[in-house]
Amino acid sequence: MNETLTGTVKFYNETKGYGFIKHEDSETETFVHATGLIDKVQQDDRVEFELQDGRKGPNAVNVKILR
Repeated sequence: MNETLTGTVKFYNETKGYGFIKHEDSETETFVHATGLIDKVQQDDRVEFELQDGRKGPNAVNVKILR
């Protein structure tokens, strides 16, 4: 089971279907693609997510908005 992380959507381009999430506990930013989303996200949403290895490094997957 993957570790669940939390962060904030720094940027998300709905047209292109990708963006970046800034981790809550560090300055790390992780790429997120539309295929990794559970909820529809937008900039400044607080989210929880898991990391999965992608072609160019880690990707955020199972991204859900924290309410």
